[in-house]
Amino acid sequence: MALARESLRELLEDERVPPGVREELAEDYARVQRLLNKIEHGHVHVAVFGRVSVGKSALLNALLGEQRFATSPLHGETRRSEEACWESFDAGGVYLIDTPGINEVAGEARERLAREVATESDLVLFVVDGDITAAEHEALGWVMHEQSAVILVLNKADRYTEAERATLRQVLLSRLQGRLPEERLVLTSAAPAERIRIRVDAQGHETEERVCPPVDVDELKLRLWAVLEAEGKTLAALNAGLFAGRLSERVAERILATKQAIGERVIRLYCLSKGVAVGFNPIPGADLVAAVMLDVGMVVHLSRVYGMPFSRVEAGRLVAVISAQLAALMGTAWTLNLVAGLLKLGSGGLSTLATGTAQGAVAYFATYVVGRAAERYLAAGKSWGEGGPKRMVREILDSLDRDSMLREARVEIMARLKGRKPAGEK
Repeated sequence: MALARESLRELLEDERVPPGVREELAEDYARVQRLLNKIEHGHVHVAVFGRVSVGKSALLNALLGEQRFATSPLHGETRRSEEACWESFDAGGVYLIDTPGINEVAGEARERLAREVATESDLVLFVVDGDITAAEHEALGWVMHEQSAVILVLNKADRYTEAERATLRQVLLSRLQGRLPEERLVLTSAAPAERIRIRVDAQGHETEERVCPPVDVDELKLRLWAVLEAEGKTLAALNAGLFAGRLSERVAERILATKQAIGERVIRLYCLSKGVAVGFNPIPGADLVAAVMLDVGMVVHLSRVYGMPFSRVEAGRLVAVISAQLAALMGTAWTLNLVAGLLKLGSGGLSTLATGTAQGAVAYFATYVVGRAAERYLAAGKSWGEGGPKRMVREILDSLDRDSMLREARVEIMARLKGRKPAGEK
C-alpha cells in the first residue's frame, strides 16, 4: 500500500513532465489524485459493468438492502456514475458504484464513463442476464485485461429452470476458455419478476394470486466477502499501481512524441542548411568540412532535445559511426557525391551550378538519415539496440522513399537559393 501511494505521488509531483503533456493528460492526472485519495482513506471500490437492462442497478440495491440506485424498464436509466457505501462489510470502507450500460443507442459518452469507472475500481461485477453476446464477450475481455479482480454475475436467474441454469453456467465458463475461475461465476436474482400462482381450494375452485419470489444475492455476497477479506486492500493498491504504470507509459509516449516533433524540425533545418552549403560552396573541399560541422552541430542540438547533452567530440564520434554505416549501405549515392566534388575540383568551381542541386540533395538525404539514426540512438537511452548501428541505419533507409525525398530536397534547395520558400511552407 505504501509503495502504491509513493508511486502515485511521484506521478503527481514529477517536475520533469512538460506543462503541455500534463495539460494534455489532465483527466488522467485527476484520476491519479482520486486513486491516491481512495488509498489514503482505505476505501475499496466495487463497480458493476455490463450492457443496458441486465439489472446492474437492481443488483446493487439488492446488495445494499435498499433502493439507492434508480431502476427503470427503459434502457439507459443510469446516465452517470453513482456510488453508495456498503456498510455490510468492513464498517463502511467498501463503496458500490453504478455505471451506465454499454451498447446503448447514442450512448457512446456514457459507455466511456462506464469504462473509466471500471478501470479506477478495485473489483468489477460484470453482469449478464443470459448467454454472453459477442459485444459482451469483447467487453468482458477488455475488463479482464484492465482489472485483476472480476466476478461474472448471471443475473435474472429466476427466469430459468434449474436445468437451464446449470447449462448456462457451463456455457459461460466455456466461452471464457479458462480465463475466469469457476468460483468467480455467480448466479443472482436481484429483482425477481412477479409470477401468477394458481390456488385450488377444497371445492376445486381456482384463484389466481401474484407472488414475488425472494431476492437471491446471497451467493454473490459470500463471494464478495471472501474476495474482499482476502484481497481488498491489496486490490486497491494493485489497481492503483497498474493505473500508475499505464499513465507513466502514456506520459513517456507523449514526451517522446513531443521530442520527436521537435527533432524532426531540427533535422529538416540542418538538412536544408547542409544541402545549400554542400551543393553551392564554390571552394573545392570546403563543402565536405561544412557537411561534417553541420552534422555534428545537428547531433549536439538533438542531444539537448532528448535531455542527454553531447560535447562536440562525442557528437563527432557518433556522426562518424553513422556515416560509416551509411557509406557502406549507400555506395552508389556516395560515389555520385564524390564525382560531383571532383568535378568542382577539376573545374575550379565552374561546374557548381551544374552539379550543385544534385549533390546538395544527396547531402540533404544523408543528413536526414544521420539525424534519424542519432535520434533513435538517443531515444533508446544511448543504445543501438540489437543488431547495432548497421541494422538501425538499414531500417531507416528501408523506411524512406529515397527518390521522393531527393526530389523534395532539390525543390527546397533551389527555392532557398532563389530567395523564396518552397510551396506549402508557411
